[in-house]
Amino acid sequence: MREIVLDTETTGLDPKAGHRIVEIACIELDNHLPTGRSYQQYINPERDMPEEAFKVHGLSADFLAGHPKFADICGDFLDFIGDSLLVIHNAEFDMRFINAEISALGHAPLPSTRAVDTLAMARRKYPGAQSSLDALCKRFGIDNGHRNLHGALVDADLLAAVYLELIGGREPGLLLGANEKISAAEMQQMEDARQKRPARIHVPSEAELAAHAAMLSRIKESIWLREG
Repeated sequence: MREIVLDTETTGLDPKAGHRIVEIACIELDNHLPTGRSYQQYINPERDMPEEAFKVHGLSADFLAGHPKFADICGDFLDFIGDSLLVIHNAEFDMRFINAEISALGHAPLPSTRAVDTLAMARRKYPGAQSSLDALCKRFGIDNGHRNLHGALVDADLLAAVYLELIGGREPGLLLGANEKISAAEMQQMEDARQKRPARIHVPSEAELAAHAAMLSRIKESIWLREG
């Protein structure tokens, strides 16, 4: 099962306000584990870099001016992700930016159903607890000491380790005792199904009581028929 852990860095918070992607990174997973294949690209946003964003990722407009525009890398990016599920922390944010970029180039937007949101997973699993990437690394004992600034490839690498822990560690999602790994989306569907399953009726029916009595009548000196 192929999945892509994905992260972006941007010039701001809203593509509708003219903000753009400045870095995009992907790590390929097979059965939830990294394969060693990755994709990373700095991108010229064709605009200035707000100071607030620069403090987050440290990517200046001068540095990015020497890198390709999104239009130049769009094909390679889409080829790398293919039709795989996308594992993203706060997926709604990254999907908005990606869809704004690819839609501007005439491509169909990616459906939200393709994204597995690890932020939502963490909030369901640990309600009330901090669920940032740094907080989850601390919870799971994942070394993030090299994360001085946000960087798409560094964050995607950390998220791949966090995702594995969120779905159960090295033995995620065993199905009916078989060693078959299932995706986070499938695990959530199974959980929803368990919650909606009606309660079982444990009271024996009249037919079951009659069958039990008939069986006891055939047992000589049955202890179950003795009076207490």
